[in-house]
Amino acid sequence: MKEIKLSTEVALDAPDWKIDHHTKILTIGSCFAEVLGSQLGSYKFDVLNNPVGTVFNPLTICKILDNAMEGKRPNPALFLQNPDQIWLHHDFHSSQWAAGQGALDAQLSDQLDEIREFLAEADVLVITLGTAYAYRHRKTNLIVGNCHKVPADRFIKELLHFDQISIAFEQLIQKLIPYNRKLRILLTVSPVRHTRDTLPLNQVSKSTLRLVAHRLSEKYKHVEYFPSYEIMIDELRDYRFYKEDMIHPSSLAEEYVFNAFAQNYIDAASLKFMNEWASVRDTLAHRPQHGLTPGHLKMLKSLWSKLNAISRTVDVSAEMEEVERRIGEFPGM
Repeated sequence: MKEIKLSTEVALDAPDWKIDHHTKILTIGSCFAEVLGSQLGSYKFDVLNNPVGTVFNPLTICKILDNAMEGKRPNPALFLQNPDQIWLHHDFHSSQWAAGQGALDAQLSDQLDEIREFLAEADVLVITLGTAYAYRHRKTNLIVGNCHKVPADRFIKELLHFDQISIAFEQLIQKLIPYNRKLRILLTVSPVRHTRDTLPLNQVSKSTLRLVAHRLSEKYKHVEYFPSYEIMIDELRDYRFYKEDMIHPSSLAEEYVFNAFAQNYIDAASLKFMNEWASVRDTLAHRPQHGLTPGHLKMLKSLWSKLNAISRTVDVSAEMEEVERRIGEFPGM
């Protein structure tokens, strides 16, 4: 009987390297970078996940990484105070804020220092490109990462050219090579559509980013591309894989894409641990139906023993403390 396939599968190129629980991973870029980093972190991988918040356009991604390596502070000309008296910075996401300019400058500088230190030891840098559209700040004539709801007439919206993005990334890669010679770079294009650009122009934007990623992966042996965009568009070509806004992938879709990533890039021993850890997480999430029963206490002690064994290879101190706290709730404990 002929096999029937109900989706068009995206072929993945098997890498000559694998991620394990000793691998240090830095993610940066669009919200998909944060989703991937969160998933890896939930399985106890060593991840610095989108440390300055979402970064959509590729030139700002390059600027942040370059500034981190060079030890530069945030551009003082790009600080702003919003109507609620909150200080923000046009190169950084709105999640990065403070009550004063000096406090925000110190906060952002600390985060750039954290990126610099982590990047020097990292094994994998995952960069997720969100859009080839960017905004130029009229007053400074600089491409910025976030408009922060400032009036639109203070910016010029631009579709970045392939050469603009490629040159910025090549300059970044040339700096990263001597900075950390073991570093591998994994590029991906966010599967989230930017409908504000209109769907036809979103496709132009994504195509530009995809071409950049392709050229870079062809030119540099340590640069690879993971097809999250293609998996979402081709394998998951159904609205049941989207959230209610019909733009963002649903949790099921995110899990599907992450599973494809894991099967391709994570080694067998860590995949086995992930399955075991999923069971531990389920047990941690369990709440007793009948209160502090002897059976529940036995389950908690068994869970603590499992965590204690895991602690020899992975940091699970927070989980162990939580289990100890729950055991301490029992009378006489």
